[in-house]
Amino acid sequence: MTTGHDSGALNRSAAYASISVAVLLVGLKAWAAWSTGSTAMLGSLADTALDLVASLATLTGVWVAAQPVDDKHRFGHGKAEAIAAMFQVTLISISAISLAFHSIDQFLSGSRTAGADEGIGVSVIAIVATLGLLGWQRHVIARTSSLAIATDHVHYQSDLFLNLAVIAALVLDQYMGIKGADSLFGLAIALWLGWGGWGASQAAIEQLMDKEWPEDKKARFITVLGRHPELHGVHDLRTRTSGNRDFVQFHVWVDGGMTVREAHRVMDEIEEKLLAEFPDVEILIHPDPDGLVDEKGFAARDVLSEPDLA
Repeated sequence: MTTGHDSGALNRSAAYASISVAVLLVGLKAWAAWSTGSTAMLGSLADTALDLVASLATLTGVWVAAQPVDDKHRFGHGKAEAIAAMFQVTLISISAISLAFHSIDQFLSGSRTAGADEGIGVSVIAIVATLGLLGWQRHVIARTSSLAIATDHVHYQSDLFLNLAVIAALVLDQYMGIKGADSLFGLAIALWLGWGGWGASQAAIEQLMDKEWPEDKKARFITVLGRHPELHGVHDLRTRTSGNRDFVQFHVWVDGGMTVREAHRVMDEIEEKLLAEFPDVEILIHPDPDGLVDEKGFAARDVLSEPDLA
């Protein structure tokens, strides 16, 4: 069983390992890009540089997001992670556009790469270092279940294919004499970076705009609500996610003859059941007398019987 202190130490070790690998590879790939003139290698350098910046930005965002609630941030600091992600997206977009223009210019000018051996050697070193990092990250994830490290792990998995693409580009250009192969691979890498940036931006924007939970998660939540025998219905369900924290608020129908103390007991029991299956969710419940119709015109039991109406 890993304690909280041990988990923190393991997560920090994985983060430091990620940053160390990125620093090493940025230096090697900068030298290889200068030596070979390869656009594909330049694209790989850009991606690795972004890995370094992304790791630093993510660590900062996660650190800020983990700060406790204070008087000026009563809902916590979870959106710091989304802000850090948008910063990364901006860097990715700039790099992708620059690389795309460079690739097109190289293709039109007919420039060729030089010193393919150096580029291939650096790519092989990058693959070996990345495999070692992935192995350590898997160990840490198994012990701590860290979402931040798991996300970083997925990113570095894609780096393996990126380095293989660089090797393929150099082999095709230098050893097989296929003119323009390096430029085309560089353009493909630029498109790949842009697509990754687009996906990251959507996730960040959803958090910043307080998008509702996915329908299947909301349905599971309502199913747990429906297990309490004194709950007659639920309406005005609102959900959102901020960083690693979930928030939910809703109204429930209970027997209108209940005393305040009895209604409070039911609310406590409902919250206890929900937290057992949705730990760390911040819940706000408002009790209504049975039969009250909400602003959408739904009467008691409507939402419990039809989760998609929530």
